[in-house]
Amino acid sequence: MSKSLARVEAALKDAGLNTEIREMDDTRTAADAAAAVGCEIDQIAKSIIFKGEEDGHAVLFLTAGGNRVDPAKAEQAAGQPLGKADAALIRLETGFAIGGVAPVGHLRDIAAFIDPRLLEFDVVWAAAGTPRHVFAIIPDDLVRLSGATSADFTS
Repeated sequence: MSKSLARVEAALKDAGLNTEIREMDDTRTAADAAAAVGCEIDQIAKSIIFKGEEDGHAVLFLTAGGNRVDPAKAEQAAGQPLGKADAALIRLETGFAIGGVAPVGHLRDIAAFIDPRLLEFDVVWAAAGTPRHVFAIIPDDLVRLSGATSADFTS
């Protein structure tokens, strides 16, 4: 088991959650992931990371699979200008590689925002620390564990 996957599994267990982690074949899109787990595309919680231009830290946007982040709305939610987060910053602050960024188990606390669309489902699926693993979670638990604030940041 990879260190990243183990960290996500530990974070979920430490929070008292016994959730299912699934390994998938090569999935590159939210639609691929939804098909692999048998859910709606919007039940896939994409982890989109930006760099806060004022503080230099990663900012996480948990976005429903069919939605896109609107940069202007994201900046308004974050309260600062946002730029592209490079792979080094993402790895340094979350501990995950691009394509497998989980919403939990980060190496440091990061500001997080959640797409209200994700809150409409009984269960959503998020990356579990690798591009090949996802886990199911109740949206309220996702908010609690990630510390995400609900905000309108999609177009």
